[in-house]
Amino acid sequence: MATSTGEATIDEYLKQLSAKSPTPGGGSAAAIAGSLGAALVDLVSRLTMDKKGYESVAEEMRQLEAEARELRDRLVALADEDSTSFQGVLAAYRLPKGTAEEREKRAEAIESALKRATEVPFKTAEACRAVLGIAERVAEKGNRNAVSDAGAACLLAEGAVHAALLNVETNLSQVKDEKFRRVYHKKSRDLVRRARTHRRAAITIVEGWINEQ
Repeated sequence: MATSTGEATIDEYLKQLSAKSPTPGGGSAAAIAGSLGAALVDLVSRLTMDKKGYESVAEEMRQLEAEARELRDRLVALADEDSTSFQGVLAAYRLPKGTAEEREKRAEAIESALKRATEVPFKTAEACRAVLGIAERVAEKGNRNAVSDAGAACLLAEGAVHAALLNVETNLSQVKDEKFRRVYHKKSRDLVRRARTHRRAAITIVEGWINEQ
């Protein structure tokens, strides 16, 4: 990309995303969706920490605000890292394959690049799961006037988990290393379960607060 995701305007990023180029793609978009969720957690924390009636959770909200900001920045960085890792896959496939030695080196490079392109979106999914965890906490204890923002954070983050894992599975399907594939299949299933648990709990809380109004 000509401009890093963190430096691009929303319009610039969307144009890059919709352009006829392999990157940025779904993995990058998943990271940005997760970063939006983190930003909403940051918002709810800020709207709570100095609010009258929420003094007992003010310190916790400050901690959550810091965690949300760190996750937001990490996810924006992962958006670029995802594009870079996939460019690595494309570069590996372009390596020469005229001789047996070239073919062997090319196969090794492809395998290494595919593993990297699996690991990066998995990191994105892990970070988005972490966003879900803190979104659940601000939904429960944060400013009730901002509870819908906590719910939106949760839904964005869970969708981002699934979107990132689609990229994990796509790249994993081409990896030859069976042990590596088994490990990431299991890790992905576990991550989905944890994300679902957080989302269900958070949305139950959000809907409960809304229905009380």
